[in-house]
Amino acid sequence: MPVTPSPTVRRKRLGTELRRLREQARLTCESGGQQLDCSGTRISRMETGRISVRPGDVRELLEVYGVTGDEAEALVELAREARRKGWWHRFGPVIPSWLEPYLGLEAEAARLRDFQPMVLPGLVQTEDYAREILRTAPGAGPADGIEQQVALRMERQLVLGGTAPPELCLVLTESALRVQLGEPGVMRGQLRKLAEVAGHGQVTLQVLPVGAAAQVHPVSPFTILDFADPADPPVVYTEHLTGSLVLDDPGEVRAYTAVFERLRAEALDPGPSLELIAGLAAS
Repeated sequence: MPVTPSPTVRRKRLGTELRRLREQARLTCESGGQQLDCSGTRISRMETGRISVRPGDVRELLEVYGVTGDEAEALVELAREARRKGWWHRFGPVIPSWLEPYLGLEAEAARLRDFQPMVLPGLVQTEDYAREILRTAPGAGPADGIEQQVALRMERQLVLGGTAPPELCLVLTESALRVQLGEPGVMRGQLRKLAEVAGHGQVTLQVLPVGAAAQVHPVSPFTILDFADPADPPVVYTEHLTGSLVLDDPGEVRAYTAVFERLRAEALDPGPSLELIAGLAAS
């Protein structure tokens, strides 16, 4: 996988900076839009990263905000980077529109803290397991589309073997490890891969056993992503049946972080977790 800046992360950072500079200029989205002959809604969508921002738009905004010189040029260049296509773009129509932002965040994350109560994360799936998950999903697409999605997941995993792999901290439920998909060999192969991945220095894996108190109040799957650059604060990613959410409010991120730490505290330590996985793989 090419090591290139993630356009998703750049777009998010650009929006944060544009909002900061607008507030510094004591302008609302509406008043800023009036000076540029556009709606306040458009300004807001630029700041939240919901729309791509052209370098020319950034120049005009910065003129209104009174920003010039090197700071302005750096932000215009950031806008150029934010408009470049990510490596995943070539997979085209098989990527749901709601998943694309996550791919960009994942590609540049320095640490991922992932809780999965039902299925194993895409970063550690085998081809056979991924294929069965996609094949049995509600509204599964045609076979050729499924194969492209499997290929996408396998390419995502290249980040773990890169020169600067992210730290990966997984909490998986025992129930997710006991689900049988397809032929018996599918899950055995998946469990063996999981044990292999957990042997990497940057990966910590813990299993939340059946009967743990944390499972009394079910928690939906979520991922907390941290980035190396302080300019990119952590975010939380969650999925639902028809879409996803990227949460960047500091209060929400803190709440999910507290839940993740509680799940870790109730889960088995990494050593016993690997013993459980090895036992299930041998059964």
